[in-house]
Amino acid sequence: MPLILLIKSEYLDFNGVSLLRNSKIGAFLKDAWAKEPVITVSFAIGILAAVALWLSPYTKYSGMINQATPYVYPVPVRDDGNMPDIPSHPCDKEGPNLDWLKKL
Repeated sequence: MPLILLIKSEYLDFNGVSLLRNSKIGAFLKDAWAKEPVITVSFAIGILAAVALWLSPYTKYSGMINQATPYVYPVPVRDDGNMPDIPSHPCDKEGPNLDWLKKL
């Protein structure tokens, strides 16, 4: 495994071969940086924002809250005793709760 070092704003391995010049992506990025640095930075910030969105703990906890919150709330109905899937009272606690959110 070659150790990558930052020398003179280029990435070099131990053999002195530039890793940026060996790849087409590196050549494209180097050319884009030389021609339009502002656009290159704006794309880099946009890609970083998109990646950071999925790595954020806010995304994790908002997903957990959305899973625990019911999408359809129960409608009060007159129970005839033959409806096991309907709670006996609309305020009965049923399904996942949000106690883990209170403990944060």
